[in-house]
Amino acid sequence: MSGARMGGNRTGAITKVAQSGRVKPVSRRKSSASGRTAPARRRSPAAAGLDLAELNDRVGYFLRRLQVAIFKDFIRTLAPVDVRPAQYSVLVLIAANPGRSQAAIGKALHIERARLARMLHELERRQWIERRLASGDGRSHSLFMTAAGQEAMTRIETLALQHERQMIKFIGQDLRQLLLERLRPFGRAGHGHTS
Repeated sequence: MSGARMGGNRTGAITKVAQSGRVKPVSRRKSSASGRTAPARRRSPAAAGLDLAELNDRVGYFLRRLQVAIFKDFIRTLAPVDVRPAQYSVLVLIAANPGRSQAAIGKALHIERARLARMLHELERRQWIERRLASGDGRSHSLFMTAAGQEAMTRIETLALQHERQMIKFIGQDLRQLLLERLRPFGRAGHGHTS
């Protein structure tokens, strides 16, 4: 119950500020050393009372704000293993689909070829994955997890689940489940781009 209450309070506060563009003004404060009035801290754009105008009716704006909050927590939580969101997605797909091509993984995640190549190079350097030439096609590579990679995934998934628990506290279990149900189709093939 305390987690849901925390999620509701935090989400409500974020929504209220985002919608109204107003927060409590920052007042000038007394310096304990001199008794003089110290300058107020520089306020962020949100604290400056900006009107969000049409952004209040733009779904992309609020999805982006939520994504930023989620990614920040993910990066912080998985810092012990130094894995970022895109790397995690690639590792999960390779682990679940051993032997699939580099091109197939990139297409499924909508990661452009050069960026994926750099990412795979880093994962190979860490000895978590290996690329093997596909039989009958010297230009294509099949991707596999190594034993070290499988061992690392155990730790990675433990931290990823910790991150998910923190997201439940942040937005609440009901909203998390609703978002998964509504957004899951956009993670499938054919829903990654608009026409």
